[in-house]
Amino acid sequence: MTATTTISRVTVLGLGLLGAEVALRLTRQGFAVTGWNRTANKIQALAGQGITLAATPAAAMAEAEVTLLLLSDAAAIEASLFATEPAPVLSGQTVVQMGTIAPEESRQLAQRVTEAGGDYLEAPVLGSLPEAHSGRLILMAGGDQALFERYQPLFQALSGHPQRIGAVGQAAALKLAMNQLIGGLTACFSLSLGLVRAEGIDVESFMGLLRASALYAPTFDKKLDNYLNHDYAQANFPFKHLLKDIELFRRVAEPLGLDSAPLAALAAAGERGLVNGLGEADYSALYETLVARDA
Repeated sequence: MTATTTISRVTVLGLGLLGAEVALRLTRQGFAVTGWNRTANKIQALAGQGITLAATPAAAMAEAEVTLLLLSDAAAIEASLFATEPAPVLSGQTVVQMGTIAPEESRQLAQRVTEAGGDYLEAPVLGSLPEAHSGRLILMAGGDQALFERYQPLFQALSGHPQRIGAVGQAAALKLAMNQLIGGLTACFSLSLGLVRAEGIDVESFMGLLRASALYAPTFDKKLDNYLNHDYAQANFPFKHLLKDIELFRRVAEPLGLDSAPLAALAAAGERGLVNGLGEADYSALYETLVARDA
């Protein structure tokens, strides 16, 4: 959807894999995009693709109408918005948090932005680089309904059907629930595939039966070649970020009385993966921590 004149200038803080693709998508949709990244030498290629690069968060946000946060976690948001000099001016600014953070972290961030004279929405997204490129991300918003409606042209440039879930914190919780499923589905499929291969069963026979059953999920086929070839170099969602979200889910779930014991084992497997240098690999490298290398 082409940007309207009411929303023309957008800042993106955090130009990692997803942030960069979001910024490029918005540029192609007619928005003037300014970006900033904590590691500047990783983003120089974006300068030739219509994105203005700023040296500091304050400079990036100086003339923006809305700022999208695509930073890795709450600590990165703290460092970028509140622990940097010069500090960004939040008064009159709308801050949209699009990463994966805890519900309470989102509520605290909303309070700080509001107290500084700004507006706040959370709008985490589900999907990876192809979906960001084509504007097919699943966008889950939390916050004021009127504010959500005001930014529909922006959200519709990124998502075919952006949805407001409820109050601030609820979309953050839903996104965390979704990412926990990523870990669970990956782990369970890895173990099943590992048994199939260890027993010498034809993988395609296994997959054919699985596809015909109620147990099938498209992610199984999406990542199958990664497992079969032990190749995780093309990361749409890095392994280290999945592990971060698993730990975050555990921290949020336990005070609510949810038994997160299965995630403790998954987190331990994840730590082994980090020790073995898989942090930057695709999250499907979880297979390598659960299945013997010859399977």
